[in-house]
Amino acid sequence: GGSLTKLAYYSTVQHKVARVRSFDHSGKDIENEPLYEISVQEEITARLHFIKFENTYIETCLDFIKDHLVNTETKVIKATGGGAYKFKDLIEKKLGLKVDKEDVMTCLIKGCNFVLRNIPHEVFAYQKDSDTEFRFQTNHPNIFPYLLVNIGSGVSIVKVETEDKFEWIGGSSIGGGTFWGLGALLTKTKKFDELLQLASKGQHTNVDMLVKDVYGGAYQTLGLSGNLIASSFGKSTTADKEFSKEDMAKSLLHMISNDIGQLACLYAKLHNLDKIYFGGFFIRGHPVTMRTITYSINFFSKGEVQALFLRHEGYLGAIGAFLKGAEQDNPNQYSWGENYAGSSGLMSTSPDVYPMQRTRSGTFDMLEMDRLERPLVNLPLLKDPSTYIPDTVDLTDDAMARKYWLTCFEEALDGVAKRAAASQPDSVDALERAEKFRQKYWNKLQTLRQQPFAYGTLTVRSLLDTREHCLNEFNFPDPYSKVKQKENGIALKCFQSVIESLDSLGWEERQFALVKGLLAGNVFDWGAKAVSDVLESEPQFGFEEAKSKLQERPWLEDSYSQWLERLKEGPPHKCALIFADNSGIDIILGVFPFVRELLSRGTEVILACNSGPALNDVTYSESLIVTERIAAMDPVIQTALREEKLLLVQTGSSSPCLDLSRLDKGLAVLVRERKTDLVIIEGMGRAIHTNYYAALKCESLKLAVIKNSWLADRLGGKIFSVIFKYEVPCK
Repeated sequence: GGSLTKLAYYSTVQHKVARVRSFDHSGKDIENEPLYEISVQEEITARLHFIKFENTYIETCLDFIKDHLVNTETKVIKATGGGAYKFKDLIEKKLGLKVDKEDVMTCLIKGCNFVLRNIPHEVFAYQKDSDTEFRFQTNHPNIFPYLLVNIGSGVSIVKVETEDKFEWIGGSSIGGGTFWGLGALLTKTKKFDELLQLASKGQHTNVDMLVKDVYGGAYQTLGLSGNLIASSFGKSTTADKEFSKEDMAKSLLHMISNDIGQLACLYAKLHNLDKIYFGGFFIRGHPVTMRTITYSINFFSKGEVQALFLRHEGYLGAIGAFLKGAEQDNPNQYSWGENYAGSSGLMSTSPDVYPMQRTRSGTFDMLEMDRLERPLVNLPLLKDPSTYIPDTVDLTDDAMARKYWLTCFEEALDGVAKRAAASQPDSVDALERAEKFRQKYWNKLQTLRQQPFAYGTLTVRSLLDTREHCLNEFNFPDPYSKVKQKENGIALKCFQSVIESLDSLGWEERQFALVKGLLAGNVFDWGAKAVSDVLESEPQFGFEEAKSKLQERPWLEDSYSQWLERLKEGPPHKCALIFADNSGIDIILGVFPFVRELLSRGTEVILACNSGPALNDVTYSESLIVTERIAAMDPVIQTALREEKLLLVQTGSSSPCLDLSRLDKGLAVLVRERKTDLVIIEGMGRAIHTNYYAALKCESLKLAVIKNSWLADRLGGKIFSVIFKYEVPCK
């Protein structure tokens, strides 16, 4: 680019993963053996890195490429943008490679499609005068069609209809270069950023002629407010005085932004498009230009169209050039996820310095994206995927909640680091890695205190996910693996007596006992401090003790009577999809008896568990072993497995929360095939922090025990209050 070089590269990252495997118990006394063995193995995954730094450090950049990224097979390096011409000879000489120049606009659009598809909080609207300057948008499942307005030296307006179909529909020679050039002539300031700095301090009304200057007030007949600009720089024709540099810069900024805004609105109207993304060096995260463009679009569209900006807008060309070069591997066939541990956020002032020192590279920041093993898609049962928002509370908006949760995560950090180190007693450097994890996550929390918008909308889910990413970076793939192994073993020993006691009850009594068991199981959550304190200090705390902790009915949210009525009066459901939460008592003594009852009613069950570990949540591979053990004890489960009436699947997630718009494709296919008509979401992370307000096309049960006193208080209850939310979609 004109002032920044953006570099995109692919690497394979070796990291540790926890694997569980059933022991071969043939002929052995298994009474005192662990349920399964846990091994930590090396796994190689793909990662995309995007780094940007100033062109003044192009030599440093090329040294980095030469030392780390060029191997003997590399013959060609893909490049795009003005610098692909400017630095072509230098790159070829220094790296001994041929520079293959790619078309700028093609790269830009490829990059834009990639981030829109893979980064949930990529798009934001800018609101200068509200509490949260950045209002992040939910990614629409269908990203096309949209208008891309690229404001570089001039303005290009491109209509994007599909992955490969786009056309240049218009533009203007009055763009960022005009602002810079005229600004330099007017103010004698040569640097773009300094010009914007001047503009941000200026008062345009000193230079511009307003409607009220012409008509003495508003022009009522045409509905024009008196404060509207009638003529940019209009006062300079009559006033006999010097104007300040700041005022002239501000007037110029308004003049150019309004011109671009009106053009963009007219093209959007002409082509019937309601999504307009702005990019180019004129925007590049500058609050002052985002504000003027936003105002202009709002004015000319009468509030019908929103100006939208992209968090990683500066990387689009580099991402596109990379995708062009990697076409034979087709990175687009995979889903990718932003790695919060290795990415510096939006407008971050303290990004990580690796791999080059900050002092050498000026403002340096990076984005890392990990390739997910399986493609992620929407849950087909979402009522309206385009308006679905997983998270219940937006901490970017809610300052009080933000302060509480950031402090909560800070206070829990020492315990998490201790647990991580303790999970690897045989490792010589576990303590050192745990301390590095603690330091890294602490720094992330401080960044988020200052810039809550750094990674998109700040939520409890994003705080949990960032913690998991940081744990993984320092090779703690599953700090709770031993805890889960032990708790699964203990719970399995109680399974038959729990079933016998349930089977001895009358039908109505049994339904309530099953729900109570499901809720009591949900108490066993190591992610909740109130619970982990009890579990640490009272090892004998079990299923019955948990039941006694539960709030008595009526519950905080209580539609149990409607659920019971539905079971009594309605036909059995065709198929239930259950999102499970914790290992041990939760899944074995809470979820499985409930599953068994559904199967006995003639309902098929899809049991969905996390693909990867998070806290003490049950993983898909653990659920396979647990289910096999339960089936050996219980003919109902055994028959259902054999006849494929009980199916175990993975969610595609490694988070304690649940985003129904990013689920494993195999799960979505199964949900459709089995005509699923009931969704059960259990647990605080999946049913309260996320999905509390999620609207589905079918019946749903959301149930959880609130194990955080602040949250309970906020929802109008006490700790261990119960949420039992049975919802039927409106016909």
